[in-house]
Amino acid sequence: MPEGCDRAEIEALFQIEHGHPVWEVLKGQGMDPDAEEHLIIRREITAQGKSTSRINGHLVNLSVLREIGECLVNIHGQHEHQSLFKVEQHLKWLDLYGEKEIGPIKSKYQAAYDEYAKTRKTLNELLETSKQSLQMLDLYRFQCEEIASAQLKPGEDESLSEERRKLANAEKLYQSAAESYDLLYGGNTGLDAVGKALHLLQDIAALDPVNLNPIIEQVQSAYYQLEDAAFQIRSYRDNIEFNPGRLDEIEERMDVISGLRRKYGSSIQEILEYRDKIQKELNLIEHKDELIHELQERELRQREQLHQWADQLSAVRIRAARQLSLDIVAELRDLQMEKTQFHTQIEPDRQKLSRDGWDQVEFLISANPGEPLKSLNKIASGGEISRVMLALKAIFSRMDRIPVLVFDEVDTGVSGRAAQAIAEKLSALSRSCQVFSITHLPQVACMADAHYYINKRTDGDRTYTIVEDLSDQGRIQELARMLGGVEVTDKTLQHAQEMLALANVKKRAL
Repeated sequence: MPEGCDRAEIEALFQIEHGHPVWEVLKGQGMDPDAEEHLIIRREITAQGKSTSRINGHLVNLSVLREIGECLVNIHGQHEHQSLFKVEQHLKWLDLYGEKEIGPIKSKYQAAYDEYAKTRKTLNELLETSKQSLQMLDLYRFQCEEIASAQLKPGEDESLSEERRKLANAEKLYQSAAESYDLLYGGNTGLDAVGKALHLLQDIAALDPVNLNPIIEQVQSAYYQLEDAAFQIRSYRDNIEFNPGRLDEIEERMDVISGLRRKYGSSIQEILEYRDKIQKELNLIEHKDELIHELQERELRQREQLHQWADQLSAVRIRAARQLSLDIVAELRDLQMEKTQFHTQIEPDRQKLSRDGWDQVEFLISANPGEPLKSLNKIASGGEISRVMLALKAIFSRMDRIPVLVFDEVDTGVSGRAAQAIAEKLSALSRSCQVFSITHLPQVACMADAHYYINKRTDGDRTYTIVEDLSDQGRIQELARMLGGVEVTDKTLQHAQEMLALANVKKRAL
């Protein structure tokens, strides 16, 4: 973002055909794509570093934006040549090429591998912890027996605490209850006074029934409630237990529970849960040999099944490798590498199973007749590797249906007829998808359907990047500059015009 600006906005518009892979991604995000409408992707970035992304007006996060972007635009820069030198990447290229046939078998293989890896992990953990488990055996047995002998019941500690509180305060409870009962039901106390008041009101009720009858009902209700409360207090008093022996029993039981709490958990529930946990561990240790034997047999069965899937995976890869080599050779011939031999080598290593199988895949090339096939990084020049990468891109563009390809100086290290071949290949690619090519070669630039000139300009103390859509005359001028350098002469202008004319002829032939 330029210095001093509050925000930057980037917007891209795509026209996507029906059934394109990006449709499934959009549907997964709750959007309903329509082949009749454009797909508009917009991102806004503020000076504070915050960003907002929208797809057809729907807010999306960066991970979704990245997933959708990978379905729409493929950018190939100079650094990507290095992926061809990484042998571990060659298997991924091959599997991508043969996805239709390789994919289903690879999925089944990987599902079997995951089960096999899970069994091996469990088995290894059992074998590695065998000595430690034996040491823990006596401890677990002691802990289980200690907890079991206590015969704990959920909530027992709470009920014991309540019972202990009552027994410890029995005398106080009895005295207070007895005094309360006497105050309510004793002579000349609560209920007597209320009863006398009730009789007095009843005697005069006939004189003023409208006002007195409601009051009498309230007093009468209060009398009956007090009487019932007095009887309940009496019953409570009579049932209070004075039992020092039971109190001692409770104290002893609480001491046992407290001891278990300090060792195994803050509550009876946690103590019981710990018991269940170590009981499972104990059962596992006591039956460990049986379990190890069972896992070893399972591992053997799974390994045999895995080898069968790995063999099938190798077989379909070998078929795909042959066809990929033929396709790349055909593409390289179009790119002025007629004598080049290309071979996709597959060597199974049955002792090295991985989640991708046991196949070791490597691309080999012989650029000149009589030379043996060798690794790309040992024989391919910069120009050759650029053309191999372009050949791969040409092949994969027909498969992954990505609508936009961006090539950043894919013509590095080439010139002359090879550059012309690359230009023609890029032009052919543009018939099935949109191609952007950043280039400094006039042979490549002249084959484009549109030409944009990117330039930096300084205005005062600010620098701007300008993208200019060139007219026909502007294209001639820029091609002449690419041909002749700083000085543009009539001859270079004429040459540039001829290049454009010839390019149009070639494109019509393509």
